[in-house]
Amino acid sequence: MTPFSILDLAPVVQGGDVAGALCNALDLARRAERWGYRRFWLAEHHGLPGVASAATAVVVGHVAAGTTTIRVGAGGIMLPNHAPLVIAEQFGTLEALFPGRIDLGLGRAPGSDQTTARALRRTLGASPDDFPRDAVELMRFMEPSEPGQTVRAIPGEGARVPVWILGSSLYGASLAAILGLPFAFASHFAPAELLPALEIYRERFRPSPHLERPYAMVACNVFAADDEDEARFLATSMQQAFVNLRTGRPGRLPPPVRDYESTLGVMERTILGQVLSYTAVGGRDAGREKLRDFVARTAADELMITSNVYDHAARLRSHEIAADACRSLGIAADACRSLEIAADACRSLEIAADACRSLEIAADACRSLG
Repeated sequence: MTPFSILDLAPVVQGGDVAGALCNALDLARRAERWGYRRFWLAEHHGLPGVASAATAVVVGHVAAGTTTIRVGAGGIMLPNHAPLVIAEQFGTLEALFPGRIDLGLGRAPGSDQTTARALRRTLGASPDDFPRDAVELMRFMEPSEPGQTVRAIPGEGARVPVWILGSSLYGASLAAILGLPFAFASHFAPAELLPALEIYRERFRPSPHLERPYAMVACNVFAADDEDEARFLATSMQQAFVNLRTGRPGRLPPPVRDYESTLGVMERTILGQVLSYTAVGGRDAGREKLRDFVARTAADELMITSNVYDHAARLRSHEIAADACRSLGIAADACRSLEIAADACRSLEIAADACRSLEIAADACRSLG
């Protein structure tokens, strides 16, 4: 079965606050643990009124402390904003507190607008172009220390927290392949280069001590409900948020509205058509079919689901339905494999029967000669 996970932005809704968003994130993670999700990741974004996970390592600790088995991680830490040593210490601490449950995804973008990015800078000369070097430096800090090593991450050294490269372009795919690391693609908001990026990653992958063969996770928006109309209604909150963000009006996640798409102009429809092309909206059956097609198209090793729904109870239900759909895909795949095995067995029996018939013919021939 293809593993399935959650990317949560800890959405701050209109009429809500950060404390409520973080409480809801933990509630979702606890339920996701029961529903069979493998990971619960949080993303680093800055200056966005609708996202409560800017201090990502802190929120990862909050969620990990309230759960027991699900892996919790950053999807991701925007490394240009941080010194590698600091991130090694933070995630080394998290790994010490929650051993075997922490993931560290690394991104190259600042996760903010340019003005906020300048305010976040760790040095005047910091640049996203330093990302490959910084990623390698960070991983070295989490290796066991060597004799004479002057700078050490304590906590951090020897932690070996799994590191992922995140990306929304071909750049991240190439870097993950060169470093031999797992790769996660942000197709939930930047789908344009998903398939070329996966192809590059798989073709150029070099085995490493971290990973023997390529492992790709792809992200998908899911808005699921017990009927199609309700799912489409729920999806309008995210549609409004994307239009507001792309037109320079970011805000808290708005409540859904009926017939939202009918109010949009050509530019807004184009925006949504581009950014939400990998989105599954519908009831149980429709959502399952869309997820099946997405996994088949990408040959994903893991599926990461995000569901930015305004109402918390509806968001929980959306993720519950998505989990059921993912499990049913696994059962269907198992059934197909069983049928394939049975078919192979039948073909083997046919071959054996043909062989027996050939022996009988040979025996008849021998008797005729005798």
